[in-house]
Amino acid sequence: MYAALWRALPGPWPVRLLIVLVLLAAVAYLLVFHVYPWVMQEFFPTPDPVLDAHRSALPGGPA
Repeated sequence: MYAALWRALPGPWPVRLLIVLVLLAAVAYLLVFHVYPWVMQEFFPTPDPVLDAHRSALPGGPA
C-alpha cells in the first residue's frame, strides 16, 4: 500500500518525501486538534467541579 502511494506521488524522491511529510503533519494536526478532543468530549465526559461542589452543598447531597 505504501509503495503504491509512493509511486502515485509526483516528482523525484525529495519532492515525494516533502509531500509525505506535509501529509503526515496535516493528519497529525487533524487528529490532535479535532478528532481526539471530539472523542474525549463525546465518550469520556469530564466532571464539572463547580457542579459537583454545588451538588454536594445541597441538602441530601453526597457528603
